[in-house]
Amino acid sequence: MSGNPRPMSGNTRPALERALVLSRDLLAAATEADLQALARLDAERLTLLQLVHPERGRLGGEDRQTLRDIAELNDRAIGLMEHHRRIKERDLDMAAVGRRAVAAYANTRLER
Repeated sequence: MSGNPRPMSGNTRPALERALVLSRDLLAAATEADLQALARLDAERLTLLQLVHPERGRLGGEDRQTLRDIAELNDRAIGLMEHHRRIKERDLDMAAVGRRAVAAYANTRLER
């Protein structure tokens, strides 16, 4: 047997290409912290990647590179979402500090 990969189903390459496009869109949605778009794009991408999964042992070099590109984009999107989460947590902490300050001084009056 030669070093060439075995033939794959006809849906593998188009599924990988569409998953790559969705991964780019997902990264853009993560940049904007658009959670609804993230959920929709991720679900669509997962469906495509599940089509490819049974073929993973037969993927050629270009298809494997596409999977690596998808993984890299995914890692970047996760990193952005973690960054957005930390910002939101910091904002919530600051709001809590403000609420405590208001509560602490709510019963004090200015004396003239």
